[in-house]
Amino acid sequence: MPLKTAKELLEKALAGGYAVGYFESWNLESLQGVIDAAEVARAPVIIGFNGEFLSHEERRTEERLAWYSSLGRTAAETASVPCALIFNECALDDWIRQAVTLGFSQVMLDDPKAEREDYLRRLKELAEFAHAHGAAIEAEAGQLPCGAGGEVEEEGSSLTDPDAAARIVRETGIDILAVSVGNVHVLLEGRKELDLERLAAIGSRVKIPLDLHGGTGIGGDDLKKAISLGVAKVCYGTYVKQRYLKAVRAALANDEVNPHLMLGFGRDEDVMVAGRQAVRDAVLERIELLGCCKRV
Repeated sequence: MPLKTAKELLEKALAGGYAVGYFESWNLESLQGVIDAAEVARAPVIIGFNGEFLSHEERRTEERLAWYSSLGRTAAETASVPCALIFNECALDDWIRQAVTLGFSQVMLDDPKAEREDYLRRLKELAEFAHAHGAAIEAEAGQLPCGAGGEVEEEGSSLTDPDAAARIVRETGIDILAVSVGNVHVLLEGRKELDLERLAAIGSRVKIPLDLHGGTGIGGDDLKKAISLGVAKVCYGTYVKQRYLKAVRAALANDEVNPHLMLGFGRDEDVMVAGRQAVRDAVLERIELLGCCKRV
């Protein structure tokens, strides 16, 4: 199918009362697993890669973003379900512009260290650039806490202020707004309740699709209520990678001496097959909660 923008998929989701999942990929087999699941579920899906990870200065080798764009666009165009391709959560404007020109159909500026007025100026300029190239753009109002260390770290986090959210949308022309309403980035275990009253207040002021990052830690009941309040996109990464790692570690725990059987041959003992199937199964566990299955 032709590559879609997230805006196209999410506006349809808003009208239909469901949400679309962004299930993050990091290599070929994770991307295959996401699309495998979406095709089984007959659901639209957002595929893509983490812009913060690909662009950060501590990365051992510089990434060629064009490779990721080509991989994602080809995957989307040959999938049997509608796919958007996102360059997610990046603080570097030049990387975001590059992603747009390379054919990503959605980008996201995420720079919590930026001064507010400068951030709004940059966001407006990037929105104009993205729109001129047919891409959608997302931004976040508020800042999610992080659970990457095993405990939820609240320092530096902030809940989304409904009036501030409305200002961001009004002044910058963004297409999608990510909100902080109790959701947590990189929650390694357990669930966190959403502040649904705050989400309702945001939804009453903001008429573009809302996004919940930190989908791993959101329970099914809260998720369904959030969708009824204007959430049309939910992001998943942590639990998908957890499941992938568990499967790969299990696949490596054998005495097979033929490396070709372990890498690339495609049978049950292939580590790449184990990773792909683990991602597929992980996505299938969550995608039904979004209400987007059998929408294609």
